[in-house]
Amino acid sequence: MRFGCLRGFRSLQMHEFQLRVYFEDTDLAGIVYYANYLKFIERARSEFIRTLGVDQVALKRDFDTVFAVRAVSVDYLQPARFDDLLCVQTQITTVGGARVGLAQTVRRDATVLVVAEVTLVCLTESGRPTRIPAEVSNKLQSLTQ
Repeated sequence: MRFGCLRGFRSLQMHEFQLRVYFEDTDLAGIVYYANYLKFIERARSEFIRTLGVDQVALKRDFDTVFAVRAVSVDYLQPARFDDLLCVQTQITTVGGARVGLAQTVRRDATVLVVAEVTLVCLTESGRPTRIPAEVSNKLQSLTQ
């Protein structure tokens, strides 16, 4: 039995994002090309932020603030293949003045395929570090408790 993500699952601590592996995601061996996992976890993070009610376009417009990836550590445990249904789980681990830490896991059913630790930083459009706006920081902080 395939479960993908738990249907409609959302908790205050974790977000789940479901996606299907397409042929374009695979390499000559028929497995997901390693760099595509970065796209998968990025999509999941974007949807997670959206479910928190954070409009990233408005954040840029109103606060001259954007989130950027500062660091990623990825452990590739098992491959995904064409037509697999995957679930990306995202959880906030830390929130600082200008930095957010996340843990992300890519699963196929109950099998963990990829584990990633991601550090986001808050920047102005010109690339200078800036504090996370209080409204956004409060939403993120509430998820770490």
